Amino acid sequence: MYPDTARYRENIMSSGRTSSELISVLYVLMLCLFWNPVDCGVIALTKQNFDSFVRSSDVVFVNFYADWCRFSQLLTPVFEEAAKKVETDIPGSEQRAVFAKINCDEEIEICTKFHISKYPTLKLFRSGNVAKREYRGQRSIDALAEHVKKQLEDPVIEFHDADDLDDLGQSKKSKRNIIGFFASKDTNTYAAFSRVASILRDECDFHAGFGEVSLKERTGGDSIMYRPPNGRPDMAFVGDISRLELLFTWIVDKCNPLVREISFENAEELTEEGLPFMILFHDPEDKQIVEDYNKIVAKELLTEKNSINFVTADGNKFSHPLHHLGKSLKDLPLIAIDSFRHMYLFPDIKDMTVPGRLKQFVADLHSGKLHREFHHGPDKVASNDKVALPQVGTDPPESTFKKLAPSSSRYTLLRRDEL
Repeated sequence: MYPDTARYRENIMSSGRTSSELISVLYVLMLCLFWNPVDCGVIALTKQNFDSFVRSSDVVFVNFYADWCRFSQLLTPVFEEAAKKVETDIPGSEQRAVFAKINCDEEIEICTKFHISKYPTLKLFRSGNVAKREYRGQRSIDALAEHVKKQLEDPVIEFHDADDLDDLGQSKKSKRNIIGFFASKDTNTYAAFSRVASILRDECDFHAGFGEVSLKERTGGDSIMYRPPNGRPDMAFVGDISRLELLFTWIVDKCNPLVREISFENAEELTEEGLPFMILFHDPEDKQIVEDYNKIVAKELLTEKNSINFVTADGNKFSHPLHHLGKSLKDLPLIAIDSFRHMYLFPDIKDMTVPGRLKQFVADLHSGKLHREFHHGPDKVASNDKVALPQVGTDPPESTFKKLAPSSSRYTLLRRDEL
């Protein structure tokens, strides 16, 4: 399930826009039109209008920037021209897709919330929900415009023959698939399916059949099934499809599990999401530690999902990162964070189940404490603080994914440890 579940539910449950949200959007658009026509294609967002604005728009492409950053300065006119191009190429698109910008020197709270640590950072919001993958493509007018235009395309792939579904999920590299069988497109059930598909288009491929082609699977009415990768068996949604909240929660769980297994096939794709890894290295025969890790992450770290990727790794296959940590197979299981600059070892795997320990480990990553303590020793604590801090070295091992991290030739990296 996604973080900030209540907010996600609020967003998807609303089939329309509230009057206050519409007023907010209209106000910003009118302000843009009459007050600053030169910058009309890009809306400046602030703490006051951010939440209502992103919730009220189907797609918001946000440039998190700083005026003093030379890369931000170079992007600004390109970003504005890309906004104009989308409006020109798709008349009326300004009502569905919005280019926006946030000055991180002024809107520190927003930029901190989304862990902005380099400028410029480009993030996409769909119906108020931030996409897991930030934009890392070309910074050209055409590339930026095409990225946004693609978000306006129908995310549902229609099939006209049931045989077209046979090859779905057979490959190890294939995405997860959600398949819907509907009487027609003009139903509440398909409207719910389409809305969820729009939000989760990056996580799963969505397919739908209508009328005669889907009749065999609709003996009890419209139906939806999940087809996982690797040829594993289908799973049917057994709830009420018209209950959007229930459908969304079920599909999120199938498309984007909180903890994923990293492999040589998907390592680069996971790295491209731009989030640090918290990795459980384990013996492939040790199923219990994987189950325990999943449970503790789901219980305590759900709200961190947009700031870190939780993964498990076969220690036999990923022995190279273990060597970087000064560990070997006999030390399994163990947990480490790879920040794309350094790797940090969780002191004691036995403490994984101690309430708050893993959550604090993640918090120390974002605050820079992990890096600071590696270089300068443990932070000083009050005399009445009886918590014993682990003794650590002065130089953390380098990330094994460092070469795939954001480059200083494209970004101004803030002077924090983590990306």
